[in-house]
Amino acid sequence: MLRGLDISDMLIIDRLELGFQPGLNVLTGETGAGKSILLDSLGFVLGWRGRADLVRQGAAQGEVTAWFDLPDGHPAHAVLEEAGLPSGDELILRRINTADGRKTAWVNDRRCSGEVLRRLSETLVELHGQHDDRGLLNPRGHRAILDDYAGNQKAIASVREAWSALAKARKAAQAAAAEREAIAAEEEFLRHAVAELDKLAPEEGEEATLDTRRRLMQGAEKIRRDVVNAYELMGQGGAETALGDALRWLEGVADKAEGTLEEPMAALNRAMVELDEAMSGVADAIDGMSFDPYELEACEERLFAIRGLARKHDVQPDELAGFADTLRAKLDALDAGEAAQAGLEQAVRDAEAQYDARATALSEKRRKAAAKLDKAVAAELAPLKMERAVFVTQITEEVAGPEGRDAVSFTVATNPGAPAGPLGKIASGGELSRFLLALKVCLTQSQSGLTLIFDEIDRGVGGATADAVGRRLKALAADGQVLVVTHSPQVAALGAHHWRVAKSVTKGMTTSTVTPLAPEERVDEVARMLAGDTITDAARAAAEALLEGQQAATTS
Repeated sequence: MLRGLDISDMLIIDRLELGFQPGLNVLTGETGAGKSILLDSLGFVLGWRGRADLVRQGAAQGEVTAWFDLPDGHPAHAVLEEAGLPSGDELILRRINTADGRKTAWVNDRRCSGEVLRRLSETLVELHGQHDDRGLLNPRGHRAILDDYAGNQKAIASVREAWSALAKARKAAQAAAAEREAIAAEEEFLRHAVAELDKLAPEEGEEATLDTRRRLMQGAEKIRRDVVNAYELMGQGGAETALGDALRWLEGVADKAEGTLEEPMAALNRAMVELDEAMSGVADAIDGMSFDPYELEACEERLFAIRGLARKHDVQPDELAGFADTLRAKLDALDAGEAAQAGLEQAVRDAEAQYDARATALSEKRRKAAAKLDKAVAAELAPLKMERAVFVTQITEEVAGPEGRDAVSFTVATNPGAPAGPLGKIASGGELSRFLLALKVCLTQSQSGLTLIFDEIDRGVGGATADAVGRRLKALAADGQVLVVTHSPQVAALGAHHWRVAKSVTKGMTTSTVTPLAPEERVDEVARMLAGDTITDAARAAAEALLEGQQAATTS
């Protein structure tokens, strides 16, 4: 319940503090006196998106504070707990708007965001005005309104889950089909490439191994050639022959040299022995350097084949084996694609069936809720002097989506036999007000703890009809709190608490004031609403009679 509202420097309000009570609270005053400003200010502190130019001209900032009773079990407690804000039996909201547009909000003296305020407001206040924030006149919002009324949140969540699963299944099937088509387009290339790679069968690291081996074999060939050349120089026709010839020449003349050649000849003999040993060692080395030119050729052929295939497929040589596996997987996918695609298509059908079942269940819930709502609205229309009017919640099938496949619209027929049509197009101003009141009452019956605010709900009606509207508002306020901005004396007379909104001009500055009215002051205000600027004795007498009559009817 809204207990108070404190407003400073908002539009034409200098400073204003209001205390509200349970029951029916009425606010009256001339057009332009500032009644809507009160609602704008309340909307501001509740985080509603409204007009931006709220700060009073010349003021540095505007400020609004609202405080509410918050009994145990009130849904606002859950919002406060989720937001990490303190909770108690009283809720104080404060919001400041600076002249440059910056906004700051507090909940129970703790900073909070505008989003938290808006979530709290949904549990605190329900407003119906000339520009209904719930979109009762906009068919686009009718399905959400019906779902709120029916409590379909869990069913909607289930349908959303099924829709998401269906979307994923369809996406997977479409992606697989597209991939299969792409693979099929290059099937010939894939099979040729896989066959080529399988024939070569390259291994990771093989290219480096072959390159190292090739270099070793190429080096061994050169070394062996040089060693063979050295062996040939030492052998026949080389050093061995020259030393033998030299020894033979010396031996031929040694007996004539008187012993002077003995030592040189002995040295030559030793040299020939050493040469023989050296040649034997070189021969062994040559035998150990066996070289197969065919092996080198084979090594080079494989190395060049691996490198050529890597260049062909634009990969590194070490990646050829993995690349072959990738191509082979594509072929396997192509070969198994038909079966896999069939499985994916079956998954789509299963997801469609699940979505259909859940959407159908949600549609049934909506149809039952629509019948219940139609009956409830009809019951509300009778006391509002519209017992012959018909309200119908139409449900038609539309394109399936995450919230089902139902289109919902509120239609009315104001007279028997008249065609039904959209709420905002068929009903006249007075009829529309009553339809919206009845609908609003039905939609908020399940929401306890709400302060209901009606901004000129009685526009376009008068006399007995206005009296009927007022009595319904009073009945609605019997177990809670209702605030009504009204121009109807019949509605004003039924209020348990009455405030007059007026504006004045002082030193060129327009200000708005709100005054609680005592019983005798209420007579004058109702008389003004009946007669206009000049309050006659007749008007005053009529006001007194109206107030007395309403009070008597209420107590009886």
